[in-house]
Amino acid sequence: MDVLIANSLGLILSGGFVIGFLIGITGVGAGSLTTPLLISGVGVPPAVAVGTDLLFAAVTKMSAAWRHQRLANVDWPILGWLAAGSLPGAAAVLIWLYLAEPDTALVAAYVKKGLALTLLVSASAILAFPVLKRWQSHPSDDPLTETPVRRLATAIFGLILGAAVALTSVGAGAIGVAALTALYPHMLARRVVGTDIVHAVPLTFVAGVGHAGMGHIDVTLLAALLCGSIPGILIGSRLTGRLPDWALRIGLATVLCFAAYTLLTR
Repeated sequence: MDVLIANSLGLILSGGFVIGFLIGITGVGAGSLTTPLLISGVGVPPAVAVGTDLLFAAVTKMSAAWRHQRLANVDWPILGWLAAGSLPGAAAVLIWLYLAEPDTALVAAYVKKGLALTLLVSASAILAFPVLKRWQSHPSDDPLTETPVRRLATAIFGLILGAAVALTSVGAGAIGVAALTALYPHMLARRVVGTDIVHAVPLTFVAGVGHAGMGHIDVTLLAALLCGSIPGILIGSRLTGRLPDWALRIGLATVLCFAAYTLLTR
C-alpha cells in the first residue's frame, strides 16, 4: 500500500486540494469525490477507501461545524432525532461487516455499485436543492426560532442515511441537505446546511472508527489527503459567495456523475 501511495502521491495531494477547495466553497457534497478518487484513480481497495474517506470527512468538516455552531445555524432537536436513526444505522452495518465477514471481492463489487448509485443521487440532490428551497414559504428570520420536529420521519431518514454512509462513505452531505430541506421546507437554508454539517461529524467519525477497527483505513493515505485538502479548504472558504452558486452546483454534479461512470466501467 505504501508503494501505491508513493506512486500516486501527486494525484492524492492534488485531488485532496481540489476536494478541499470544493468543500470550502460549497460546504457539502464535495466529499463524495474522495472515495471514487481513491478507488478509480489511486487503486485503493474499496473497503480501505471507504474507511479512510470517513475519517477524512470527519476531520475536514469539524471546522465548518464549529463555525455553524457559533452562528446558531444548528437545530439541535432535529439533529438529535437525525442522529438517533443514523448512528444505530451505521453501527448495524459495521456489526454486520464485522460478524458476517463477507467475501471481500463480493463486497467490493457491491460497494462500487452502491457508491455509484449514491453518487448519482447526490448529484441529483445538489441540483434539486435550489428547487426544494423555493418550497420555503415565509421562513422565520430569527435563527433561534424552533422548527416543529417530524420525529419519526427524521429518525427513519437518519437510519437509511447512516447505513448508506457506513457502507459507501457517501451521502452525509448533499443527500442530507436535500432531504432535510424536503422534510423541513420552512427552515432557513443556513440552518439546514449547518444542521447537516454538524450531524455529519459524529456520523462519519463513528463509521470511520468502526472501519478502522476492522483495518479498513490507511493512516499515511489519510495524512496525504489532509495535507492537500487543508490549503484547499482555506482558499475555497475565502472565495465563498464570489462565484455563482448555479455554476458550482452544475460543475459539482457533473463531476459526481463522471465519478459514478468511472466506478461502473472499471
